[in-house]
Amino acid sequence: MFASCVSVVAVGCVLGHAGLYLHSCSSSIFFRLSSCFMTAAPGMPSERVTTCVDGVVHRLSCELSGVISVQTSRYGAEDSAACNDGRKAEISNATCSDVAVVDIVKKKCNGKRVCELSSSDLGVSGGCRGTTKYLHTTYTCLSAFHHVTCEHSLAHLQCGEEQVILVYRAEYGRRDHTTCIHGRPDSQIQNINCLNPTSKVAERCDGKNSCLIKAGNSEFGDPCYGTYKYLEVAYTCSYSQDQST
Repeated sequence: MFASCVSVVAVGCVLGHAGLYLHSCSSSIFFRLSSCFMTAAPGMPSERVTTCVDGVVHRLSCELSGVISVQTSRYGAEDSAACNDGRKAEISNATCSDVAVVDIVKKKCNGKRVCELSSSDLGVSGGCRGTTKYLHTTYTCLSAFHHVTCEHSLAHLQCGEEQVILVYRAEYGRRDHTTCIHGRPDSQIQNINCLNPTSKVAERCDGKNSCLIKAGNSEFGDPCYGTYKYLEVAYTCSYSQDQST
């Protein structure tokens, strides 16, 4: 169960009760990564990130305060003041491109503690030559448990009395050289580009008070043969609708 506290951290996000957050989706939809929105309650502070040069890393972080919930994201040059640092010639065509990329950014970042991407990750065109473009995202940090389980072990998701699990994001594979490496040869931890989203944890665990699921290829398939993998899950606990009415 979450502690009843509110603390402001360096990135400017707020950590609080799971009950502060609204899930704007049907209870029958389990895969919250791409099928519904994680929405902060009114009054929750938002972080804003604007990256002004194509190819530069656009970094969202809730590393100290839960997981990312993207609110808006757009790419282009609609707002001539967004990246105006005196380069007037480069922003003269201020309405040449304004692409709503929020669904793509949500899919890549929602439920993660840290997310890094660039315009090339969004599949947007490089038009409007000579115009300074930007990637602008607003997001909040949602309070959540972050659970990592090494391959061949059991992931145990647990909520407090009368509370149920809501999975924000689940991925199986490997994203770094430091997680779940004890006793493993270098050859098994070199591939760090194989962490794939999965809906199976939400399908198995959502709505339950506790849940066991094995972190293994038999459950999630093998996204990178020969690599020692792990399961990452971000989830929260909330009171079920039946118990709150």
